[in-house]
Amino acid sequence: MTPTISFHGAAGCVTGFCAELRTSNSRVLVDCGMFQGSKTLKKLNYNDFPFEVSRIDAVLLTHAHIDHSGLLPKLMRAGYTGPIFATAATRDLCEVMLADAGGIQEGEVRDLNRRNQRRGRPQVEPIYTARDAKRLMPQFQTVKFGERAIIAGDIQATWWPAGHILGAGSVAVDVDADDGPLKLLFSGDLGPGGSEFVAEPEAPSGFDHLIIESTYGDRDRIATDPATRRRALAAELRDAHAAGGPLLIPAFAVERSQELLLDILAVMDSGEAPATDIFLDSPLAIRATDVFLERGWNRSTNSNPFEALRHSPHLRFLSKPADSDTLDRLKGWHIIMAGSGMCDAGRIRKHLKRLLWQRECTVLLSGYQAVGTLGRLLSEGAERVSIQGDEVRVRARVRMFDSYSGHADASGLVAWASSRGPISGTTFIVHGEPEGAAGLRDRLASAGFAADRLVIPAIDDRFRLTRAGAEAEQTGSRRLPSDAAARLDWHNSRAAFLLGLNAALEQAPDDKAREALLNRLAGALGPPFDGDQGATGSNPAV
Repeated sequence: MTPTISFHGAAGCVTGFCAELRTSNSRVLVDCGMFQGSKTLKKLNYNDFPFEVSRIDAVLLTHAHIDHSGLLPKLMRAGYTGPIFATAATRDLCEVMLADAGGIQEGEVRDLNRRNQRRGRPQVEPIYTARDAKRLMPQFQTVKFGERAIIAGDIQATWWPAGHILGAGSVAVDVDADDGPLKLLFSGDLGPGGSEFVAEPEAPSGFDHLIIESTYGDRDRIATDPATRRRALAAELRDAHAAGGPLLIPAFAVERSQELLLDILAVMDSGEAPATDIFLDSPLAIRATDVFLERGWNRSTNSNPFEALRHSPHLRFLSKPADSDTLDRLKGWHIIMAGSGMCDAGRIRKHLKRLLWQRECTVLLSGYQAVGTLGRLLSEGAERVSIQGDEVRVRARVRMFDSYSGHADASGLVAWASSRGPISGTTFIVHGEPEGAAGLRDRLASAGFAADRLVIPAIDDRFRLTRAGAEAEQTGSRRLPSDAAARLDWHNSRAAFLLGLNAALEQAPDDKAREALLNRLAGALGPPFDGDQGATGSNPAV
């Protein structure tokens, strides 16, 4: 058969990457990521996989981030017993990240089931547990950069540094197809280069098909060297200190947290920013730091740049929930770094809930915020948000600081893709919201890539692959409409409506006006909500 590729995630959005490659004799997955963002998108994590798990022969993992690895324990629970190929650093990070993801799911499901029980709704189960993540680890087989690995009878693969996080790779796949060899390159997530902590992105040139991420495909960032970045960070710290309250940093636990901590300590030690205690309130980031201390050796500098995190007098690690709770009593200038980076899970939510309404607090967002996440709403200037079912007024200073992004910008992506040429077949543009993917497509076309061979797949699209190009195949119904993955859903609309309703009720001149507003809404809803719900109606608070 002619090889095919299907895109089961990060198509039309930036999370959940999973590509299925089929040949005459083999089926392999490249990544098996978890969806993040709107509830409609996250619901896909609970649904059945869109492929036959029993027929998958191997998984090629580009890196450890949850949007690329997060459904691997679910894959195991569904019956997958084959190998997961990854670099050693990726394997070690997955050991802590997947267990953490399972633990978070268990905790969130316990809370949800308590609410469901009160509401008379059915109980739910986590996608997987921390124990499932532990059971998965023996399936990992480690690979080395630049060394070819035999994946299946007709598939070989080689990992190349992607410069994104520790252990992250681009994966070159060689397929012994019926009509001759076929060469594919999966970019994975590409770093911006110039990092003191990870290798520069690199890979060979000359492929039949290229699969490239497009997170920042429509924009360029101002290039900064480490010294310039630290000066900008010091200015943010000084402004947060002047505001009179704490600095809250939603933490991307792997790489971003460690880089930020190093730079915060550096500008404090140099006197460029006021010194204070830094509380790392993320068990995952703490465990990931241990991995960086063990595996963060930089061959170009002949040192481990993360050693400064081992014995800093300013740094406090808070692993236990009880330790985290003590932060509620702190006043004045201090720094809290807590997961998750997009504010959609973890301890950051409780800190935002208690601090967002305080004008003296500063929130520093340090990375990409996907559509539908709380972080995205804050970055877009929301005045009110809903956290764990409670309305919170946003009075804190919310700052976006993008200098620590682990992704290449548009110019970096084009430069990397151009260096991989010639590409004889198709370039698939994935892992981006519609604007990012379209922006990268236009830039690649301007750079000389054939416009008719630049394809932006939708979720579950499948293509036949030849050396000359790719041809779309008819598949069953998609799990989501093509535009649904990167837009707000009805859950977001409901939350926004309720926040707006509460604001309108607060601003109404008197109770009579409030009753009139509620009665108009009840009339629009129809039975059993219409009718007079005023003083003579039932009082649900009694």
